Amino acid sequence: MLDRLALGEPELDNRLRESLGRVEKYLSATASDAADPRVAAITGHLAAAGGKRLRPLLVLLGAEFGEPWRDGIVEAAVVAELVHIASLHHDDVMDGAPTRHGVPSVHARFGERAAVFGGDWLLARAARLAAELGPDAVALNARTAGRLVAGQLRELTGPAPGEDPVTHYFQVTAGKTAALLSMSLGIGALQAGAPADCVEALTEYGEHLGLAFQIADDLLDLRSPADVSGKERGTDLLAGVPTLPVLLALDGDDPADAELRALLRAGPVPAAGAPRALELFARSPALAETETVLRRRLHRARTALGALRPAAARRALLALCDYVALRTS
Repeated sequence: MLDRLALGEPELDNRLRESLGRVEKYLSATASDAADPRVAAITGHLAAAGGKRLRPLLVLLGAEFGEPWRDGIVEAAVVAELVHIASLHHDDVMDGAPTRHGVPSVHARFGERAAVFGGDWLLARAARLAAELGPDAVALNARTAGRLVAGQLRELTGPAPGEDPVTHYFQVTAGKTAALLSMSLGIGALQAGAPADCVEALTEYGEHLGLAFQIADDLLDLRSPADVSGKERGTDLLAGVPTLPVLLALDGDDPADAELRALLRAGPVPAAGAPRALELFARSPALAETETVLRRRLHRARTALGALRPAAARRALLALCDYVALRTS
C-alpha cells in the first residue's frame, strides 16, 4: 500500500517501511501460531497471501500524531490486521468469493466451516494481543469487533420491512469496513499518547475513509480485473451482494436502465448473464451517481483532517484520499 501512495516524504517513508517490515514478521508469526499445524495452515493462509496492509499503515500514521517510537505500536498494527483478516474469512464465505489476494479464498481451499472457525480464532488472537496493550486497546478492539459482527449480521438479515436499502447499506458498511479503519487510526494514536482531539479527528477521518473505500470496491467489482481488485470481476453481482451501484440502479427510473433493473431484480445474476449486466452497468447513470457519493465522502474525510497539525503524516492521509479517488477512475 505504501508503494502506491508515493508520499514524497523520505523521512516518514523510511520510518513507515521499517515499521511495516516489523509488522509483517509479527503478523506472519501470530496468525499461524496455533499449536496444531493444520489449524495454523488455515489461520495463516491469507496473512501469507499479502494484501495492501492498509490497516497497519493507518495504525502507524495515527501514531505519528503522538510518540511513534513508543512500545506496542507494531503490536497494535497486528491487532488491526488480524481483525481484518478474520473479517475476510467471513466475508468470502458470505459472498462465495473463490479468490482473495490472488490465491484461493480460505473457504475455497479448506471449506466453509474451517473458514468461519479460522476467522473466529483470529478474532480471539487479536483480543489476546490487545489485552497485552492495555485497557484502551481492549475497549477499542472489543467495540470494533462488536460493530464488525453487527455489520455482518445486518448484511445477512437485510433491510427491515420499510427500511431504505441505501440507508441499510451505509449502516452495514459502517460496521464492516469503516469501523476497522477508524479503529486502526485510533489505536495507533492512543498507543502513541496522542492528544484526545487528534484521536477524535483521526477516528472521524477513518469512518469517512472506510465508507469511501467500500464504495470504491463496489465500483471496482464492476470495472477492474482480478489482478487489480484481488477478486474476479463481477463477483458481487454473481453473489447477489447489494452494492451501492446495484441499489442506486434498482432505485432509479431511467428507461435506459430498464433491462439492467430487470436483471438485478431477478436475484443473483447468473454466470451467463454477468457479461451483459457488466455491459449495461458501464453506461448506467447509477455508476455516475455512485462516483458522486464517493467524492462527497472523501471530501468529508479531508475536512476531518483540518483539525490536525500540518505534518508529513497528515499529508499522507490526504494522499490516501487521492489514491481512493484515482483507483476507480
